[in-house]
Amino acid sequence: MLGFLQHPVMVTAEVNLNMVALTAMGLLSRLWQLAYPRAVVFDEVYYGQYISFYMKRIFFLDGSGPPFGHMLLALGGYLGGFDGNFLWNRIGAEYSSNVPVWSLRLLPALSGALSVPMAYEIVRELGFSHCAATGAALLVLIENALITQSRLMLLESVLIFFNLLAVLSYLKFSNSQKHRPFSPRWWFWLVLTGVACSCAVGIKYVGVFTYLLVLGVAAVHAWHVIGDQTLSNVRVLCHLLARAAALVVLPILVYLLFFYIHLLLLYRSGPHDQIMSSAFQASLEGGLARVTQGQPLEVAFGSQVTLKNVFGQPVPCWLHSHQSTYPMMHDVAAPLSPHAQEVSCYVDYNISMPPQNLWRLDIVNRESDTDVWKTILSEVRFVHVNTSAILKLSGVPLPDWGFRQLEVVGEKLFRGYHESTVWNVEEHRYGRSQEQKERELELHSPTQVDISRNLSFMARFSELQWRMLTVRSDDSEHKYSSTPLDWVMLDTNIAYWLHPRTSAQIHLLGNVVIWASASLATLAYALLFVWYLLRRRRRVCDLPEDRWLRWVLAGALCAGGWAVNYLPFFLMEKTLFLYHYLPALTFQILLLPVVLEHVSDHLCRSQLQRSLFTALVVAWFTSACHVSNMLRPLTYGDRPLSPSELKALRWKDSWDILIRRY
Repeated sequence: MLGFLQHPVMVTAEVNLNMVALTAMGLLSRLWQLAYPRAVVFDEVYYGQYISFYMKRIFFLDGSGPPFGHMLLALGGYLGGFDGNFLWNRIGAEYSSNVPVWSLRLLPALSGALSVPMAYEIVRELGFSHCAATGAALLVLIENALITQSRLMLLESVLIFFNLLAVLSYLKFSNSQKHRPFSPRWWFWLVLTGVACSCAVGIKYVGVFTYLLVLGVAAVHAWHVIGDQTLSNVRVLCHLLARAAALVVLPILVYLLFFYIHLLLLYRSGPHDQIMSSAFQASLEGGLARVTQGQPLEVAFGSQVTLKNVFGQPVPCWLHSHQSTYPMMHDVAAPLSPHAQEVSCYVDYNISMPPQNLWRLDIVNRESDTDVWKTILSEVRFVHVNTSAILKLSGVPLPDWGFRQLEVVGEKLFRGYHESTVWNVEEHRYGRSQEQKERELELHSPTQVDISRNLSFMARFSELQWRMLTVRSDDSEHKYSSTPLDWVMLDTNIAYWLHPRTSAQIHLLGNVVIWASASLATLAYALLFVWYLLRRRRRVCDLPEDRWLRWVLAGALCAGGWAVNYLPFFLMEKTLFLYHYLPALTFQILLLPVVLEHVSDHLCRSQLQRSLFTALVVAWFTSACHVSNMLRPLTYGDRPLSPSELKALRWKDSWDILIRRY
């Protein structure tokens, strides 16, 4: 009965030493002297303030992307015991002793390190050789721009990690589909694909490009499943439902989870409150909540209120008046919006015109006719009785005679709903006079409300997401900004950090051998793909069907990954920097060894040609390693450079800034 105890329990495992070595080298290149420099480096000044907000539970709004990336950086600070007390106001400022620099930079560094073995796995899952996979991983390992970006408290390396994880997970799922569909392994990789896609979008909005790419490839594969005559209708339906649940429903739920945790953590009022609605502000601890706590809910005749415009752009606007007048007293047209009417308080300066001070109140968000005007919760619109003009915030600042305050007008031709025409009450009281006190008694101790309990998570999420998408970012020109065309030609770089006393410095710049080769590989793939496609149309198949499908899939994910992460930037009206190109570059790097292996296996006809081509590839890789090592001082910034050394590193005219300093 206990015979199985007579023999030892044996466990066998296969260990890929390539993966172990690549992971170790990735960790070494990204973690070595990670806490150096112990100073704020470039955009660390931007992300650091949000980490401090998380540590202090203060609400903030960042229009650059969803909160998941910020939360990951804050997690590093939390694990390192950071209390949030540091003034993030200057690039190059020395970190105080309470700032755990190594811990704050750890997660981006780990993401960059793990991207190295992940590149290996992706090329292997595409069906290419260990040599090609190792080449892809080594190129990711030695690329200077990827090293620099992953060693700092920045998000691009984390975005690249989840982009690659999404692609790798889908490839493993797709390969499992061929052997054991609906097995635990099949489900694991399918679910992980959806989670990784959601994480990529949760890091930065540009992560949606890789998500759409994966969805597109999955849709093509699903189309093939529908056409598979060996599967029953029920089986096909199960496949489609599983993909829809894991790749559409699950990412949405995970994305909502990011915001739920974000709002759960940040419950205190902060400097970004005013861009949010009054109801949102009142749901936060402190700030407006301290003013509105316990105030009457229902607005009635005789109430004293403050009115805030719901739109809140370009800055928050409250309706008010003062003794200063317009230059033309009561012209019909608004001073800066001539298509609209001027709005002003009426004071008779011997002007022979009757007062037109009657306005009709419309409750925009009332659910029934019995709903009354409520503090904070009700959104109202004011319609002028005589002219039917709607009180509207034009958003245009008045000249100096108007103290640069925002213009409020009467919009006569307005149709439909817009937040600029909607107002809500923030502060409310019934007044202190005897008559008003009697009025308050008539209302039988008016109801008071806790706004935080009446604003649901979905309402807060919807408002926060909308504000993040519509908030105006600073589009001013930056001395290190660049265009998408500059990225491909590597005609730009960014000075991340300069030592205050020596010539040691850190720059974001790429390995010109890798960047140029990756661009040529993308062009070569496109030409070969079109050539093969034309010949297949003529019934000439240069590649067997399995290798053709492998070639197409590699192009869809690698060349397609480059295209969807690069081309949209031509349409973006925002300040762009070189680091925006790094996700696209990573996909290009994956394509490079794929193209080289294809040329060696299918275009080199003889053994001599293959030998010569292999020698050229070895020489090319050696030059890439040499350039990477040459740029090492500017990648790690760990030693000063002389003017002659800086001049030797010059690449085109963009390096002039390195020389002018000396």
